[in-house]
Amino acid sequence: MTDTNTQNTTTQTPQRTPLYQSHVDSEGKLVDFSGWELPIHYGSQIEEHEAVRTDAGMFDVSHMVIVDVKGADSKSWLQKLLANDVDKLKTVGKALYSPMLNEQGGIIDDLIVYLSNSDETEYRIVSNAGTRDKDMPHFEKVAKDFDVTLTERTDLAMLAIQGPKAVEKLAQVKPSWSDTLSSLKPFVGADLTDIEGPNWFVARTGYTGEDGIEVIMHADDAPAFFENLKENGVKPAGLGARDTLRMEAGMNLYGHDMDETISPYESNMGWTLALKDDRDFIGREALVSKRKQAKDDNTAMKQVGLLMTSRGVLREGMEVTINQGTENEKKGVITSGTFSPSLKNSIAIARVPATLADDDSVQIDLRGKGKFVDVRVLKLPFVRNGKQQFED
Repeated sequence: MTDTNTQNTTTQTPQRTPLYQSHVDSEGKLVDFSGWELPIHYGSQIEEHEAVRTDAGMFDVSHMVIVDVKGADSKSWLQKLLANDVDKLKTVGKALYSPMLNEQGGIIDDLIVYLSNSDETEYRIVSNAGTRDKDMPHFEKVAKDFDVTLTERTDLAMLAIQGPKAVEKLAQVKPSWSDTLSSLKPFVGADLTDIEGPNWFVARTGYTGEDGIEVIMHADDAPAFFENLKENGVKPAGLGARDTLRMEAGMNLYGHDMDETISPYESNMGWTLALKDDRDFIGREALVSKRKQAKDDNTAMKQVGLLMTSRGVLREGMEVTINQGTENEKKGVITSGTFSPSLKNSIAIARVPATLADDDSVQIDLRGKGKFVDVRVLKLPFVRNGKQQFED
């Protein structure tokens, strides 16, 4: 699942998660992130990135919005609300990733929903902190026509333990979880009430391209859990490493790679759309219509990865030029860009014309002075499970 951008849209004092003091005690450099005071790093963003790629690191994601859904119409409400179909959730704990669209087919947010009971009357939604103020009213507006109750769980905290040794080290901290952790498949969660008591939940999910577990617990339990993880070699990691990791993994960031003006087709999310039946979800009609029109008039866009092996760093907002100076010249845009610690080169996620061909030349004017630099177009992701995903 994704998170939103770092621009603060409010003048209010940033909120603090239950792990604020833990970050201070761990010498985290705190910044304002979507109205929350969170660590950008704990001394070295590169070391934190490498810990997740090779060992285990942890991120405080307690700012994410957790909403419990209950009621006879819970499933029907979610089928109206989301572009993906919760009917795919056949076992308790199974998770589904989905965009939530507006009537024009643009992305209001992307989120994860878990099935919480076998009767399909209880679910849990985890969505982005920076979109809370538009998500919650949208949830409530659509819910008016359904027998459903929505409860925002502000009493909970959430930690993401990520990396090839994440499960192993988590089991060292919580030996009683070993059987549960070893049986968890990707995108499946498990309630730990019988082991830890109320409010404990684990899921094999993350935002780094590595194996990992996300743990939800009561806010009061979070600081001691954080400290136990740290004592067992799980390295605290901040927003900086989280961003470079998700970019290497080709994962979208809301407000950058997608927003309310962008369709799932333009942000490599077509796979999340459940269109095979006649389910009438919000945005479906506009989405299908615009998709057809874009194909008919050759204005369709797609998402690609860019790799630059020369000096410099690709940045969000830079223009992508295809076949520069020819009659076939086309334009795209970088939606996220950074230096990749794993690849030791600059990488970017870009939105370009869908007609881009393998033999087209692609260049970036790094400094806006007409000096174009060649970049390589790649299929995302760049890195997954610690390994480069393309040939040199």
